[in-house]
Amino acid sequence: MKTTLTPPDLSGFKNVSEQQVASFRKDGHVLIPGILSREEIAYYRDVINNATAANNTETRKLEDRDTYGKAFLQVMNLWEVDPAVADFTLARRFGKIAADLLGVDGVRIYHDQALYKEPGGGHTPWHQDQYYWPLDTPDTVTMWMPLVDITEDMGMLTFASGSHKAEFEGDIAISDESEEMFQQLVRDKGLEVTRAKTMNAGDATWHYGWTFHAAPGNHTPDKMREVMTVIFFADGAKITEPRNQYQRADLERWLCNLPVGSEAASDLNPLVYQRQ
Repeated sequence: MKTTLTPPDLSGFKNVSEQQVASFRKDGHVLIPGILSREEIAYYRDVINNATAANNTETRKLEDRDTYGKAFLQVMNLWEVDPAVADFTLARRFGKIAADLLGVDGVRIYHDQALYKEPGGGHTPWHQDQYYWPLDTPDTVTMWMPLVDITEDMGMLTFASGSHKAEFEGDIAISDESEEMFQQLVRDKGLEVTRAKTMNAGDATWHYGWTFHAAPGNHTPDKMREVMTVIFFADGAKITEPRNQYQRADLERWLCNLPVGSEAASDLNPLVYQRQ
């Protein structure tokens, strides 16, 4: 499909149903189809692919990487270096969905990241995103949007429903160890593990920062799993004392070393949606 030279306007809203909101809050995740049209996603796929290729620093062969390195190619905060990507990441359409799901008046950006799982790429271990974030709120959500149509065997995002509850907050980075620990928790607690069979480009899953999630490897011989993610958090959230080395690094990089106890509202955390 040929893309238009005019950037699609993503300021228009998509309504989220009461059922989708209820499912998200109960299970900790939800799939919302058709957030972008085929024309819109085709345009932004080109934009994000070009920015990812220009900023990717991974040069090792797949077989020379560890478990994390084999899971995906990861390029972060593309909106910061590419104005065309910024039109995507800072879209009010996404911001309103995030605010509706969380039930808050406004949301800010934490960061974006392209996550491309190469053909033959390995599994993504079970983990929780919010382990990395020095924020005082559970009102955080990640949008995970395929840029191409994907199937289960390309590395579909997988969730443990109900795992966003406070009693499941872990203290471990994504690793072989987190895979083992969260798998055991899922079994012990009898949590339902779910993932979509297929997703179309422009659909998106949304999950809380504390929701357990993982992905199988990309078992196709020649199809790249192209995914763009954006992390949102409730406006008014405050910065907490970092609990680990990753939170210290995040405080410096994504929150610009603002003081602990201050609002998480640096220049890299713009307000992307606010209710009137």
